[in-house]
Amino acid sequence: MNAHADSSQRFLFDGADVRGESVRMGDALTDMLANQTYSPTVKCLLGEFAAAAVLISNNLKYDGRITLQARSDQAVSLVMVECSSERHIRGIAQGDICTDAADPMTLLSGGQLVLTVERDAGQRYQGIIAIEKGSLAQCLETYFSQSEQLGTRFWLASDGRQSGGLMLQQLPAQITDGEVRGEQWSTLCLLTETVRAQELLGLPSEDLLFKLYQEETVTVYPPAPILFKCRCSRERSAAAIALLPESEREEILTEEGEIGMTCELCGKTYRFDRQGLATESAGNTLH
Repeated sequence: MNAHADSSQRFLFDGADVRGESVRMGDALTDMLANQTYSPTVKCLLGEFAAAAVLISNNLKYDGRITLQARSDQAVSLVMVECSSERHIRGIAQGDICTDAADPMTLLSGGQLVLTVERDAGQRYQGIIAIEKGSLAQCLETYFSQSEQLGTRFWLASDGRQSGGLMLQQLPAQITDGEVRGEQWSTLCLLTETVRAQELLGLPSEDLLFKLYQEETVTVYPPAPILFKCRCSRERSAAAIALLPESEREEILTEEGEIGMTCELCGKTYRFDRQGLATESAGNTLH
């Protein structure tokens, strides 16, 4: 893979009220999936969610994170990917994670798609939409059409080893002629509709943009790296253990001599003996 295989890139169309984001992931996705034995279908599903989460998170104008998750009563009960404003991703799927399907989204049919935006300062916003469309991209477009005043389109692909995506979004109107503005948006969307999954996965961002928009004038910004990085910590694990009933903690400590807490998202295990738990409780405000 090339040096930009784990990166996102912003671009603007000169003379049009439209901006874009592109994303490609390889190693970051592999690292995110490494902790669980997922089927090829579930890997593809998580890959598309990861690409979408990065595309959406690039809208953040503050320190924080977005979480894109789906819950359903189907074989896969949960798919969740989180992306921070620093483009650190982590994610997980739960349920029958070994199941396969011709169309990954059928594993979530009838469920709900939830987008949560959190600021580090504490503000939180959440939107929910039913999973009724045939693809994640279509679900997201429906969500944005209901929650935003600006047109937004997604193109997503994943083969379980790599993932890629494009997002186009209208900017607040600078062009006063509504007909011209609408024609520009329609033209750029039609051009992007020609993209194929293997191009989203295999072409470097600038090559892909040139192929799609060679008749347009496009300003492309430097690529920004994407990394798999978990937010788990010893302090968070101690806080979780502190929520257990005291009798349960004592039983485990008596039988095992320590309590272990393993993060489902990255596989790291934190271990505490009796003294370690007392130290954590005394030295930290657990929350």
